[in-house]
Amino acid sequence: MKPIVAIVGRPNVGKSTLFNRVVERRLAIEDDVPGVTRDRLYADTDWAGREFTLVDTGGLAEGEDPLTVQVRKQVEIAIREADVLVMVVDGQAGLTPADEEVARLLRRAGKPTVVAVNKVDDQRLDGVEYDFYRLGLGEPVPVAASYGRNVGDLLDAVVRLLPETPTGPEVQEDEIAVAIIGRPNVGKSSLVNRLVGEERVVVSDIPGTTRDAVDTLWRHGDVVFRLIDTAGLRRKSRVKDDVEFYSGLRTQRALARADVACLVLDAREPATEQDKRIAGLALEGGKACVLAVNKWDLVRKGPNTADEYREALYREYDFLRFAPIVFISALTGQRLERLAEAIHQAARNHRRRVSPAALQKVLQDAMVVHEPPGRKGRRLEIKAVTQVGERPPAILFTVNDPELVHFSYQRFLENTLRQAFDFTGTPLRLIFRAPGKKARQ
Repeated sequence: MKPIVAIVGRPNVGKSTLFNRVVERRLAIEDDVPGVTRDRLYADTDWAGREFTLVDTGGLAEGEDPLTVQVRKQVEIAIREADVLVMVVDGQAGLTPADEEVARLLRRAGKPTVVAVNKVDDQRLDGVEYDFYRLGLGEPVPVAASYGRNVGDLLDAVVRLLPETPTGPEVQEDEIAVAIIGRPNVGKSSLVNRLVGEERVVVSDIPGTTRDAVDTLWRHGDVVFRLIDTAGLRRKSRVKDDVEFYSGLRTQRALARADVACLVLDAREPATEQDKRIAGLALEGGKACVLAVNKWDLVRKGPNTADEYREALYREYDFLRFAPIVFISALTGQRLERLAEAIHQAARNHRRRVSPAALQKVLQDAMVVHEPPGRKGRRLEIKAVTQVGERPPAILFTVNDPELVHFSYQRFLENTLRQAFDFTGTPLRLIFRAPGKKARQ
């Protein structure tokens, strides 16, 4: 599990610019207005062989207006979650009372901190960083995030402070780790409670990767599940953007340790963009996935209600058509046995290995049904197929030219594999590579 590094500071010191520079992508919005919309506030990156999750935050400022309070809440959450903090200050503006207030907050947090003196993009500014020793947070590092000056030195300092071992509990080989994910108030905690059989009394409480979440070990028959709950998302006092920020960060950390993502949905409400973002995180992470439609006992039903709902859900989540849908009620316990079976099946298929001979037989039959496509007088030739990975299963096709693999034929190959082998609940990664060349996924 990757440690977390949070970038904090007062408004307009260049936090988002630094974030984008480090992750080498323009994910954060760079704007002079604090509290701008933040759909992506975190990203995985690495430096000097160490991987970590970098978090961007809004500017800390005084005031009680709703926007300022909202941004402050987001920053406080990021500070609690972080293993290392990077405080960004403006070298051109010099040390300000607002910087000193941020520093007091960070000193109280007691987290390892590096001070990045930003906007030192001119030799005439060399030495301005010494004034920031007064913050009491160690040796400041002068940088210019806009064009990368000394950012490597800053990252060297950050990496030295990263924890040597993961901060959360490790998943044992004989356990199936299940991340219970979803937006607020869909019944995630109620589901965990019902599965283990007691209200908020768990088989084993193990402090998780955050202040509020715990892992719950649950034995079902001969199978041990580690339920990784994200119960902290259910606080109604959080404003919308705060929930989305917390949701993304918490979900990513839960998924990092999981084999299976159990996405809990509210049967009474349509799919939301937040639901889809959370589901997308599971897919990007290559996790097995099960869709648990909760509160099904509250839905007025006709003869085809379940089938119609299932098809509508797959239209919304077209990228998760491999995921089984289970209609449940955490309140009454309806179909929770079936949910456990679906999670177990998804976990098994996530680890499934298929022999090269079986794959080759399926491929030969498939090419008879659907001849490989051609382009500009050249036809795709598939020379061999073999499985090269699991969790999720990764299938390597050795071809004459990966550029000849049309998306529709790739979809055909995936569907053929799913029909031949039980890959229910798990994504598949199809890799196309010419002999001696780099693979294309």
